[in-house]
Amino acid sequence: MADGTFLSRPALAASQLAQLRRLLSALVPANLFYTQKLKAAGIGPEIESLKDFTARFPFTTKQELVGDQKEHPPYGSNLTFPPERYTRYHQTSGTSGAPLRWLDTPESWDWMVRNWAEVFRAAGVQSGDRVFFAFGFGPFIGFWLAFEAASQIGCLCLPGGGLSSTGRLRVILDNGATVLCCTPTYALRLAEVAAEEKIDLTKARVRTLIVAGEPGGSIPATRARLAQLWPGACVFDHHGMTETGPVSYECPAHPGVLHVMESAFIAEIIDPATAKPVEPGTIGELVLTNLGRTGSPLLRYRTGDLVKAALPRSQPATPAGRSGTGSLNPRLCACGRSDLALEGGILGRCDDMVVVRGVNIFPSAVEDIIGAGGGVAEYQVLVTAQGSLAEMSVCIEPAAGCLDTAALSRRLEKAFEIAFALRVPVTVVPPGSLPRFEMKARRWVKSQS
Repeated sequence: MADGTFLSRPALAASQLAQLRRLLSALVPANLFYTQKLKAAGIGPEIESLKDFTARFPFTTKQELVGDQKEHPPYGSNLTFPPERYTRYHQTSGTSGAPLRWLDTPESWDWMVRNWAEVFRAAGVQSGDRVFFAFGFGPFIGFWLAFEAASQIGCLCLPGGGLSSTGRLRVILDNGATVLCCTPTYALRLAEVAAEEKIDLTKARVRTLIVAGEPGGSIPATRARLAQLWPGACVFDHHGMTETGPVSYECPAHPGVLHVMESAFIAEIIDPATAKPVEPGTIGELVLTNLGRTGSPLLRYRTGDLVKAALPRSQPATPAGRSGTGSLNPRLCACGRSDLALEGGILGRCDDMVVVRGVNIFPSAVEDIIGAGGGVAEYQVLVTAQGSLAEMSVCIEPAAGCLDTAALSRRLEKAFEIAFALRVPVTVVPPGSLPRFEMKARRWVKSQS
């Protein structure tokens, strides 16, 4: 909350129920997508409780939304108002399938901007900060919301669209930027370019790196490397989606833990295979219902993001266990929040996990191993399917100053063997030969042999 106070679990549940009832009353019959979806499920928009909602209402999937947009081009039927009410257009990046087009009314957009302002407040950003957005400002939602939210709370907003990495670094230093917003990968890339161009980052005033778009912001090795390359700066993770807007932000008291903004979302964590709720400490798929994006809503949306609810860390605010919401009921965090806490942030995506000789491997685990020992400037993972089996190999670019690349390769192969009980070949490639990324990194390459 803006005044530093946070809702108790009972107050939060009451607010969620009131918001959900308002949302459902607005959707039927105005929103064709959900009116037909609920009719097909044999239910109406009325709910007795949050538990009733999560027990009876069907999930929404990205595949459904993609199919709906194909059937009702170009924007689909998940629109609660006539098209002339909508003033914002965005689309997904397409990194996990066909892109989705998304429209917002001014009211829905303002709701998401307020959520982004909460992210900034949790990160300690305030009026007078100078925020640089290392972002191309294309049709994907990226940091559009963050730019507007920063402006509203009184920050000087510095856009970086259309600039080279060197040009962005000059703007950061010349304008005394105190906050940098970008992906974790691009923050690493900017530091790499600074070293190449002999730009001294110790002279930068950046004290906070707000990162999103990839799991790296909550991966210990990546966080440590960012903190080393950007002297004096703290790493602050956040996550969201085009379909949902901003969802979570890093716990101020526990780095690497994300709090879901449950005042704006109903959150559930389910087993991806059975769709049943999982216990705290168990990895599952995050399911979200937005409560204020009425113009383009989502009810029980299966995000595909893999998360793990943090086990209680502090004194209980309410009895441990399940609440009546159908979502997990965490204990009061040391930061004062009772919102659902995700240990390790976004661990990966359901469709990102690969099975290599019977071993489940997540990209975030590979990134942590590669980053933990240092010495690697960039990497790429090749997964080759050989019939029903998959094999994995890794290419690495050594960091500047790495004199023994053979030892680096052996060390990583040993680390992979210890972590996964697998032999993973590691090949050293020349500096500058692997691709660099401004937005989401695409380091994993899958092919058929």
